[in-house]
Amino acid sequence: MKIIGLKDTEVTSILEIAAVVLKLGNIEIKGQFQANGMASCYITNSQYVKEIGSLIGLDSVTLENAFSVRTVEARQEKVVTTLNANQATYARDALAKNMYDRLFSWLVQRINESIKASEFQVKKVMGVLDIYGFEILEDNSFEQFIINYCNEKLQQIFIQMTLKEEQEEYKREGIEWSHITFFDNEIICNLIEDNTNGILAVLDEECLRPGNVTDATFLTKLGLKFKNHQHFKSKATQNEKRITDITLADNAFRIEHYAGQVTYNTEGFLDKNNDLLFRDLSQAMWKAKHELLKSLFPEGDPKNSSLKRPPTVGFQFRASVSTLMKNLYAKNPNYIRCLKPNDTKKASLFDEKLVRTQVQYLGLLENVRVRRAGFAYRQVYSAFLNRYKLLSRETWPRWEGDARVGVEALLNDPKVSIPKEEIKYGRTKVFIRTPKTLFDLEELRRQKLNELAALIQRIYRGWRQRKLFLLMRKSQILISAFYRGNHQRQKYQKMRYSALLIQAYIRGWQVRDLLTCSYKD
Repeated sequence: MKIIGLKDTEVTSILEIAAVVLKLGNIEIKGQFQANGMASCYITNSQYVKEIGSLIGLDSVTLENAFSVRTVEARQEKVVTTLNANQATYARDALAKNMYDRLFSWLVQRINESIKASEFQVKKVMGVLDIYGFEILEDNSFEQFIINYCNEKLQQIFIQMTLKEEQEEYKREGIEWSHITFFDNEIICNLIEDNTNGILAVLDEECLRPGNVTDATFLTKLGLKFKNHQHFKSKATQNEKRITDITLADNAFRIEHYAGQVTYNTEGFLDKNNDLLFRDLSQAMWKAKHELLKSLFPEGDPKNSSLKRPPTVGFQFRASVSTLMKNLYAKNPNYIRCLKPNDTKKASLFDEKLVRTQVQYLGLLENVRVRRAGFAYRQVYSAFLNRYKLLSRETWPRWEGDARVGVEALLNDPKVSIPKEEIKYGRTKVFIRTPKTLFDLEELRRQKLNELAALIQRIYRGWRQRKLFLLMRKSQILISAFYRGNHQRQKYQKMRYSALLIQAYIRGWQVRDLLTCSYKD
């Protein structure tokens, strides 16, 4: 944890909260009756409460009271009621789940802050979304229901971006296309998430409705609302249609997902969807001297107290999935489909029937058919022309006309030689059918780039040699001038020496003549 930037105090706080979550599971609660006949509860092993109190800096009496009573506020009035054993156990589990969930969310946010790029760096983000996949267990409850709902949404975005959107693009571009049918799971997504008539909406309505509301009443309401839905089954809908199915229990309903039929047991649906944390526990966590834990429960602050009912788990999960979908639609997702080869988790064992089922329900067959019948590559005319314009003399070095006309001139060039059946011209894009054609274009481009690189190198080398020649020529002229000057200086010196000798001889001759004349006289 230190590697990702967490301080020593933060690491200690994280481990302390994790220890508290574990110790909460050790607390045993039993019921009893007070003198007035009201049901109440008590903790049999108070030492765990004291240990928790010492870890978070909270009086154990305050924490024990938070597990045994509940304060309800309405219209400026407070009503304190005792909790029975089941209610206290629910409160204990709710505190453990909230504490773990909030610590996990805080840890994710803290890691993101540590690894985020600075404002001066170019922000390029690659996200990895790892999904375990569909869950079909022997006993499927609320957890499997929301997990499978998330998988339905991911399958929907897969269908939208790889099957539906691609075929609609061919129609928009005016490309001749034979529609390939595929199963669109939008009807299943609407069955679950519709704001007014979806299963999650019915579940929230039952959680908020006062009176004697149970999981059975929730299932009955589902049966009445979706009795004519082709992807929903329950005992009530089967009785309406006079169909019997011994595999479907009285407290279960079945949804036909894109990956197969899943039977859900409704026992605990309402409690798990509510997952309410009593206000007394939030206020107790706020009173703790543990700074990190205190920050995880801001609603415990009396200044921030609210009488508004907290959102249900289903509502929060649906909002989270909606945010995820927006992020995925704004990106360019790539998919890696993992197939389960067998149910026994053994190596080198390939169950053909199991794999065929997965391939069928994942929509891979339709995807392959669309890919084979469609076009492997498509690009807007301007970008395509900008990349491959160097392949034709008509478009290189620049094309002044319409981009589509330039692309047609480029691809009709005899040197490019691409079969006409491999190319389709849409309204805004050019489509290439097979990857081989695109690979051929890339190879031609690579060769042309090598030729252009050789041409640039040749021109540069010629320019460099001419520059060197001019430098050499200039140096030669300087050397020649220096040599001629030196030669002239040497010649001048020789001439001057000869002149001096002649002058000396003449003067000597003149002196001898004068001496000779004087002697005769």
